[in-house]
Amino acid sequence: MRLTKSTALVAALLMGVSGAARAQDAEPLDIVFTVHSGASNTFWQAVQKGYEDACDKVGATCQMVYVQTDGSVQEQVANMEAALSRSPDALVTSIVDNTAFDDVIQRARDAGIIVIASNVDDLEGAAGNARQAFIGQGFVPAGYSLAQAQSENFPTEGPLHVLVGVSGPGQNWSEQRALGVTNFLDEYIAANPNREITYERIDSGLDLATVSDRVGAYLAANPNTNAYFDTGFWHAGVARVLADRSIPPGQVLLGGFDLVPEVIDQMEAGYIQVQVDQQPYMQGFMPVMQVYLSKTVGLAPSDIDTGQGIVTPDMAPAIKELSAQGVR
Repeated sequence: MRLTKSTALVAALLMGVSGAARAQDAEPLDIVFTVHSGASNTFWQAVQKGYEDACDKVGATCQMVYVQTDGSVQEQVANMEAALSRSPDALVTSIVDNTAFDDVIQRARDAGIIVIASNVDDLEGAAGNARQAFIGQGFVPAGYSLAQAQSENFPTEGPLHVLVGVSGPGQNWSEQRALGVTNFLDEYIAANPNREITYERIDSGLDLATVSDRVGAYLAANPNTNAYFDTGFWHAGVARVLADRSIPPGQVLLGGFDLVPEVIDQMEAGYIQVQVDQQPYMQGFMPVMQVYLSKTVGLAPSDIDTGQGIVTPDMAPAIKELSAQGVR
């Protein structure tokens, strides 16, 4: 079942009154959330805030476990094994690999532990992994929507060259977003047969400094590049490079994902034209509510699409304060 965002939010609000009832139970819920990111990632801080707020509401004992090396599947599996050894009520995790987590999640389910995927899912969904639900964004549609929205800003004539940064090669979230972008670009090329339109993919990296260096070097070697799409928020670093080189906003169009504070700043400066919001606070908050509903009234966890909202610079001032608070 696929819930609408409004239905999910109503459920969350209704459950907001249940903390006192949960506190009467002999043992609080024990929930562990393991992720594929390091703790310094600004996006995941927003997820953690939602997670902790929800845990406070239902009186749960909660732990969020990061990896030391950003994107390390091996470290994440080890963290999941450690969580499983303590027999929690629920395990929430991001499934960035289609096979690496299958065994540990199946063993968790066999032990009666609720397992919910958040932020990233197996590409085959429930058919590919024993997790009970996914709370997060549809990555291919989101990538497509990002490119489609940015295409409104493409030059109307002359050659067009686009760079697509695959932040985490081989990881589901990054590959699927990039696929959505290139799917749109393929359609755009087909719709403009008399125009020279090309694109290229690169391994762009998982932090601002790396992306700045790699994409900055690419732009220097390929000054004909009109637009860069990032599968995360690290194009904010590319905006810095453009400003440092005195390249005016809009000469190289920038678009990507998530409303971290630096992205909002670069949108206000004019360097980022389009951004996709996947609502990270919801990705932390709603898994806890689903666990609570499962444990207290027997409702099965269900999928929630946290969205692919397009954000443009005119929206930045209204979002800026919420972004700084970690809820957008």
